[in-house]
Amino acid sequence: MPWEVPSIQNPIQKVLSTLSVHKVRALLIGGQACVFYGAAEFSRDTDLTLLASDDNLALLRAGLHELQARRIAVPPFEQQYLLRGHAVHFRCYHPDALNMRVDIMAVMRGVDPFDILWERRTHLIGDDGQHYELISLEDLIRSKKTQRDKDWPMIRRLVEADYVAHETPSDKDVQFWLQESRTPSMLVNLAQTYPKQTELFIPLRPLLTAARHGDEPEIESGLRQEEQRERETDRAYWEPLRRELEALRHGGDTAEQEV
Repeated sequence: MPWEVPSIQNPIQKVLSTLSVHKVRALLIGGQACVFYGAAEFSRDTDLTLLASDDNLALLRAGLHELQARRIAVPPFEQQYLLRGHAVHFRCYHPDALNMRVDIMAVMRGVDPFDILWERRTHLIGDDGQHYELISLEDLIRSKKTQRDKDWPMIRRLVEADYVAHETPSDKDVQFWLQESRTPSMLVNLAQTYPKQTELFIPLRPLLTAARHGDEPEIESGLRQEEQRERETDRAYWEPLRRELEALRHGGDTAEQEV
C-alpha cells in the first residue's frame, strides 16, 4: 500500500512534482528521504538518484527547464560524469522553488544499480494526488555509509525509528536490524529476543557475538571498526573523482549555466 507523504516544504514538493509530471525515473535520497523515514535531517537540498539513460536524461532536462534550473559548480551535466559516480548540481529559479538546490546522481558507492533500487522503492502519494518515489530504507542506509561525520548518527536514528515503528516485526525486519543497527542496547535486545536469527548473521557481522553476551563496550568497539572501514573505503572511492573535479575547476568550468 502506498505511503502518505509527510509534511514537506513547498519548494521540495514543487521539484518532486515537476519531475514526476515529466515522468523522470528518479528516487528521492539524502536528507529529505531521512525526514520521511522518521529521522529528521535539516536540508535545503533535494537529492535524487536516477536512471542515466539518454531518454531519462532528456526527460530530466525538460523538468529542470520548467524549474528554471541552472547548473552550478562542476561537473557538466553529461551522462559520462553521472555514470562515473559524480553528482551534478543545479539551482532552481522558478518562483515556487526559488534557490532550491537539486543534486543528481546515477551511481552510489556500495549501492545497487538503479534498476534494482527502483524495484525496491517506496511509493508516496501526496495530498494533491501527486505520486512520488523514494529510495527504500535499506538502500538509503547503504548510501549513508560515507566518510561524512553526520551520516553515521543518521544511520543509527533511521534504524531506531524503524525499530520503534514495528510492533510485530517480520523475519525480514529482524534481519535488517541485526545487519544495520548501530545501537548497542538494541543489538543486545535483538540477540536475546531472536537468538537463532542472530546466530545466522554472526559470520556476516562478528560484533553480534558480543551482542549475544550482552557486552555493550565490545559492541561499541565493533561498531567503530565497521565505521572506520566504510570511511576508508569511501575515501578511496572518491579520491579519483575528487581529482577529476579539481581538474574541471582549474579548467574554468564553474559558472552557472542553463540546462
